[in-house]
Amino acid sequence: MNVYWLVTTTPLLFRLKSKCQVNSANKSKLTFSILPFIRVSLIIITMAIGWSCSGQDQPNIILIVVDDMRFDEFGAGGHTYMETPNIDRLAKEGFMFKDAYHAVPLCSPNRASILTGQYPSRHGILDNTSRNQASHMIDLFPKDLQKVGYRTAHVGKWHMGNSSEPRPGYDYWVSFEGQGKTYNPDLYEEGRTHRVEGYITDIFTDRAVKFINESSSSDEPFFVYIGHKAIHPEAVQRDDGTVDTSVPMDFIPAKRHKGKYSDKTFKRSASVPSDPVADENKPMIKQAFEIRAETIKKDPKWMNIIDLGIAESTIQRRAEMMQAVDEGVGNIVDALRQAGELENTVIIFTSDNGYFYGEHGFSIERRMPYQESIKTPLIISSPRFSNAGREIAGLTLSIDLAATILDLASGKIPSTIQGKSLLPMIEKPGTQIRETAYIEYYSHENPMTWTANMDYRVIIKGKYKYIKWIRYEDQAELYDLEADPLEMDNLIDDQSLVKVIEDLKSELREGQLTALGLSE
Repeated sequence: MNVYWLVTTTPLLFRLKSKCQVNSANKSKLTFSILPFIRVSLIIITMAIGWSCSGQDQPNIILIVVDDMRFDEFGAGGHTYMETPNIDRLAKEGFMFKDAYHAVPLCSPNRASILTGQYPSRHGILDNTSRNQASHMIDLFPKDLQKVGYRTAHVGKWHMGNSSEPRPGYDYWVSFEGQGKTYNPDLYEEGRTHRVEGYITDIFTDRAVKFINESSSSDEPFFVYIGHKAIHPEAVQRDDGTVDTSVPMDFIPAKRHKGKYSDKTFKRSASVPSDPVADENKPMIKQAFEIRAETIKKDPKWMNIIDLGIAESTIQRRAEMMQAVDEGVGNIVDALRQAGELENTVIIFTSDNGYFYGEHGFSIERRMPYQESIKTPLIISSPRFSNAGREIAGLTLSIDLAATILDLASGKIPSTIQGKSLLPMIEKPGTQIRETAYIEYYSHENPMTWTANMDYRVIIKGKYKYIKWIRYEDQAELYDLEADPLEMDNLIDDQSLVKVIEDLKSELREGQLTALGLSE
């Protein structure tokens, strides 16, 4: 490691082993003697000044993934009335990424992207159809953490295949089949399935705290993945991706939070139409909504499931469900502090896809290529950061989390990981790790028949966002996200932007090849 780079450009204190000790008599030597020997290796200097150090630092790492959470669905994210003091504290004491996107805005494939660092085209989990065998074979990064000495835990929702059985790479495993139940779930842990009394968000928090406490007595660093069921509604999804419409898809907050926001009103976006109809300049959406209307006519139960008007009660119940998530974050931080591990822990907070509150006429179709769906909350926080407390601009993708975590852990980032570490963006303000963000989605007619032919690819570059509906030769959309952040004015036919569109098409082709693993 170049010492000059270490001293002048790396504000992250965890680049050196936290347990390394510097003799007090040598502290002044460290200050005055290193700089004249810029090119001397770190090992030689370490020996000369009397450090006792066994290697690079390996912080504990906690990754929290909230189900269906919009990028703005917490206090610091801009929600109209939601109170999330613990999540907000993570943002205040860490870094909040403002241009973070999902590689794919759908539960199963994006969870696979988070845990493999790969696009769906590479890892093969393309939709919410159960792929039990495939999900035992995908290349999960926790195994790479084990190789460098980490104890690893998966706590919560899996949903890449409906099986609740353990996947490779974890020392501790607790999960449930499919979508699970909000209250009194059947959990697989310690080699068996059994019913656990209580609210599922609280149960997962308790299991995570237990693992933290057990791990804190060991010299090994630990990694905990917490996959919350919140803020997903109650649902039964079959192996073929269909849902049981006889089960009410209710949002169920913890009893202690029910009704907290019953008198609140969410400020709606100008992109929410008075009637749930497609924007005139979005012909693909208009076609989908025609099929949606026919689906509702054939099976009226869909009317309550779709919640076309996005009732205030829906937004209120979601906000109430988030209260248990926020309390869980606070409990985890308290447990780390009491165990003496807080200073040596990095917490990453994100989601698997967004949700619509009626924007562009959508509700449960959280897989569509608009900002409410494809943007993600992303916070990276730790007392160990010396330059924390700022927002970070610059494109990031969910596939970047695997590379970031392995970089934090001083582990080798395998060539199979397609994402990039976010640490350079943290270490040096203004650093960009990618010029474009490529997003892909493979459609499936289950559970929503009206999205059957809506495969798309997205490229974001600078202020422009290009959407290509790939099953249709002439269907595409273009938005200027600076002038039109609500994506209401489709510029695809603007002749003054022909060169811009051609450049974006070229970037999209390169993105497709890269996602498939075919780019040189």
